Amino acid sequence: MAALAVVVVAVGALIFQPWLLFVDTEVDDEIPVAVTTSPSAAPAGPVVIAAGTFIGHEHDTTGRVTVIERPDGARLLAIENLETTTGPDVNVWLSAAPVIPGVRGWRSAAGADHVDLGDIKGNRGDQVYPIPPGVDLARYRAVVLWCVRFSVSFGAAELEPPESPVDPVRGR
Repeated sequence: MAALAVVVVAVGALIFQPWLLFVDTEVDDEIPVAVTTSPSAAPAGPVVIAAGTFIGHEHDTTGRVTVIERPDGARLLAIENLETTTGPDVNVWLSAAPVIPGVRGWRSAAGADHVDLGDIKGNRGDQVYPIPPGVDLARYRAVVLWCVRFSVSFGAAELEPPESPVDPVRGR
């Protein structure tokens, strides 16, 4: 009986990986400096095309997300000042699911169409992920930190167009 208990505890530990609650992985990717531009202005550098702020779901999650388009047309997802819990098998998704606050939002992305940008690099800091060419950002309006193992969102951010730039001469 004791051997069975040891096996059950070992298997449970491998599945839930409770030690990850005590481990932080900080990432410090270089975030490209991007600006918002008016539609008539030709950008000379990277441009912000969407942005949002994380809300926590299953775990407290904070930080800012920005979609940046480089002059060559390549797009990047930048996550800045991320703070969340480390977990097993957490991925970064662009999701077609709406961002729903509270417990109702924990599993809202489960059946929704999504683009998996890969494993989360760490639970703290600044991170950059390439967005594959052809991804329709009008369809994928949220960034979700999705725990594949337990089918739950750690946190999500709704992507919205950036605020209009302010003309420093006219003040608007």
